[in-house]
Amino acid sequence: MEHAAATSHVPELTLLALQGFQVLFLWIHDWIPLGRLNDVAAVRGQDTFRRLVTVTLIQSVPFTIGLAASVGYFQRDYPDWLHWWLWISYVTLFVGQMRAWWVPYLFKAEPQRAERYERMFGNTHAFLPVRNGVVPNTAHILLHLATGGTLAVLYLGNF
Repeated sequence: MEHAAATSHVPELTLLALQGFQVLFLWIHDWIPLGRLNDVAAVRGQDTFRRLVTVTLIQSVPFTIGLAASVGYFQRDYPDWLHWWLWISYVTLFVGQMRAWWVPYLFKAEPQRAERYERMFGNTHAFLPVRNGVVPNTAHILLHLATGGTLAVLYLGNF
């Protein structure tokens, strides 16, 4: 019975781990140097301090609320509002990630975006080849995979 109880929480623990990774990433990736995974100086060279604070708050607070609520309802049924919150938040994030990174990379060249990304992320680690002047860096690929994983767990899980 203990094994069954432990495995029954694997999807929920996976969801919390994915959310935790994304929340941490969204709060720190423009502020704290992470070796070759980011280039804080380059990002700060492209945006004002005020804009960075605003963007960080807008992109981080909704996911922090979702994570806090998910922790608060751990091992209990999630209320409808939390299901909606998580779905809307993570679908919106995923669509934004696709639009910002993968559409320009795979389908449609956007020279201005490519120039900006080169200035901001050109010194970061990437393992894919450059296409259309863009290459998703490793840190953003990890974030995108976590977002896709979050959506998969939300779809498959029963919270």
